[in-house]
Amino acid sequence: MPFSEVDFMINLEDTIGKNAGKIWKSLETDGSLKKNELIKKTKLKNDDFFSAVGWLARENKIYFDKDIIKIGETNLTHKIGTDAGMVWRVLDTWGEVDVLSICRLARIKESDVYSAVGWLAREGKMGGKKKTNKDNKTKFWLK
Repeated sequence: MPFSEVDFMINLEDTIGKNAGKIWKSLETDGSLKKNELIKKTKLKNDDFFSAVGWLARENKIYFDKDIIKIGETNLTHKIGTDAGMVWRVLDTWGEVDVLSICRLARIKESDVYSAVGWLAREGKMGGKKKTNKDNKTKFWLK
């Protein structure tokens, strides 16, 4: 895996797991919340929020009721699991790929890519890095 001084590695399992914990604690403390309220309460960026949702969905711990998120058996398995399969196939074919290219190749929205990444990270299948150079791209690959 190419690595230069302008890149830094992301420990996806630790990072996404910690963010999933923030969502879980907020839901446990405050009960069901609207998506925007939960994002505000946890202070997560959208990509961090959606990857944590994918992690929790893979653990079968959160439920979406329209725009309300609740603790409970997930109803996201079909959507996120299907997207995770598409992201996995893109990465299996192309190797290290940036998020926008994954969107284009898998034909899914950016938020869905991040949810799929969270799902795959929970399964221990993902690696990733963020660029700190001028293009500032986040890239992922399979372990």
